[in-house]
Formats: sequence, C-alpha cells, structure tokens
Amino acid sequence: MMKLRALGIAAVAAGGLAFAAASPAAAAWHGHWDHDGGGGAVAAGVIGGLAAGAIIGSAAAAPYYYYGPGPYYAGPVYAPGPYCHWARERVWVNGIGWRIARVQVCD
Repeated sequence: MMKLRALGIAAVAAGGLAFAAASPAAAAWHGHWDHDGGGGAVAAGVIGGLAAGAIIGSAAAAPYYYYGPGPYYAGPVYAPGPYCHWARERVWVNGIGWRIARVQVCD
C-alpha cells in the first residue's frame, strides 16, 4: 500500500513539473520561436522529466517483500528392508505331487 501511495505522489509531482515547465509565457508563438534563453526552460523540463521517470521506475520495479531463503529439503532416507532372494525349493502341487520351483525367500 505504501508503494502505491509513493507511486501516486511521484506521478502527481511529475505532472506538476510538466505543467510548470510548459507555462504560457515560455511557449509563446509570435510568428517565430523566441531564442532569447528559452532553451534553459526546455533543458530543465527534460532533466526534470528524466528524474521523475527514474523515481517512478525505481518505485515500480522494487520488490515488495523479502521472504528469506527457501525451505531445506533433505534427500530421501532409505531404511534397510528385509533381504530377499530367489531359491529353488521343493513344493507340493495339488494333483501332481512334489515339484522343484523357484520361490522368493525373504529373511
């Protein structure tokens, strides 16, 4: 909210500078442009506009908040599971009898 308020104040100030730089006395047309020192007002307007643009641009581009470093995630933890292996064992098969088959044995 404070950034928005500062941005609004800077915009109003820039508008006031532009309005003051282009006063009717400095921009009079009498069939020709007055070259008796009117360039200083133009230069002041250009410099003021650049300064106001820099202020507004820096206020608009600034990050709002800093949240700190991100969370730390540890790597995966592997717990040792049961040791399993394949072995040949004698198994009973209904209707056939004893057979040798590969079975998985876990300790």
